[in-house]
Amino acid sequence: MHKITVDFNETVGKIKPVHSMCCAPYSAPMGPRQKHIERFFKAGNIPFCRLHDCCGAYGGARFVDVPNIFRDFDADENDPANYDFHYTDEYITAIQKSGCEAYYRLGTTIEWGSKKYTSVPPCDFAKWARICEHIVMHYNEGWANGFHYNITYWEIWNEPENPGNEFGKSQWTGTKEEFYELYRITSKHLKQRFPKLKIGGYGGCGFYTLTRTDIPDSYNEFIPFFTDFLEYVKKNDCPLDFYSWHIYTSDINELAAHAKYARETLDKYGFEKTESHLNEWNIGTEGESFLLKHSATAAAFAAAVMCLLQNTDYVDMAMYYCFSYAGKYNGLLDQNDGSICPPWYSFEAFGELYGLGERIKTETDGEVYATAAKNGEDYAILAANYSSNDGEASVCFCGLGGEKTLSVSYIDDKRTLSEEMSCTVPSCGELKIKLPESTVALIRIR
Repeated sequence: MHKITVDFNETVGKIKPVHSMCCAPYSAPMGPRQKHIERFFKAGNIPFCRLHDCCGAYGGARFVDVPNIFRDFDADENDPANYDFHYTDEYITAIQKSGCEAYYRLGTTIEWGSKKYTSVPPCDFAKWARICEHIVMHYNEGWANGFHYNITYWEIWNEPENPGNEFGKSQWTGTKEEFYELYRITSKHLKQRFPKLKIGGYGGCGFYTLTRTDIPDSYNEFIPFFTDFLEYVKKNDCPLDFYSWHIYTSDINELAAHAKYARETLDKYGFEKTESHLNEWNIGTEGESFLLKHSATAAAFAAAVMCLLQNTDYVDMAMYYCFSYAGKYNGLLDQNDGSICPPWYSFEAFGELYGLGERIKTETDGEVYATAAKNGEDYAILAANYSSNDGEASVCFCGLGGEKTLSVSYIDDKRTLSEEMSCTVPSCGELKIKLPESTVALIRIR
């Protein structure tokens, strides 16, 4: 039997936004009435939505990407008439109205094809930075009939070290030195213009050589790209409010190892105050695990990952990739009929903890994952059994005074946060629950 111990007397910080998303579920026929975004993001209390690979292959041609908004690079970047914000306005406005905050990736969507349109380096890095400045102005300062959304996080590029395929690099066709220069020019320009914003990058591919041997040789360049970037940023005194990186794995220990490495490496190079953002993660990649992504196993994996990240100091923010309707990575909705799949409910459950706010000290035996939160006399505990054959758990309540009522709800192949039991907290301070493999439990105490 697994043991979960929750010490209600000891709070250990705030619940972190590790249940954030990439790609809000935009629906073209709805136009500005994006009810799907509002429905899901409010239900899940989703705090941030990263804008990358938005609304279709190659950026949907009209959304978010710098060359989609500023379509003629030779045009005057100071003239509002040269910007097309229409669909990005529609998209971001729905995100912001849902109570979520957009997390803006300044750059381009991945290009897998035989001709590259947007993954080539801009011909004038300083002008590109000024174009980015005007995008920020539109969404934060009202420029060009814009908004005052106070979007905090602005990410420069995505996966510039991505090796691509037989047709070449897919995100940045230039050299790494050229990318570092683009980052220097853009980050300094934006920070000088908007000192309160958080500027960072670069959506790194990850650190797979730490934990794998059966990988392409090109993956060996990912870590040197990262460490050389940190050296360059340090030497040139560039802003780096956050560093963002990715991992796709079904191994929670591998994810933890990469998260630990990212944090320790940032600290080693003198970036102790730089946030670490895992802003793409999933149990599988595009070409594999499609059915697994939609399963109760994936729901337990997602809950376990969020508990792990919450209970460690490695990551400040995490974003599931992704919630796009068309995305092959989307395990939250069935692509055939639009029905909700079990993994979504893990995010909705964690959203309840996020809404409570304060994290409570939680310990487990290492084979299951759990975390807990409180707000006044309201409490919630999230527990996940991803892969253990032991299907029972003992939950010990330490320091929970007074008579209180608890309920237990489950997520699995058949249950979607449905309440299974309700009782008074046992006087012995211990509750035994069923927690089979590929199952998530949410315990609410009022």
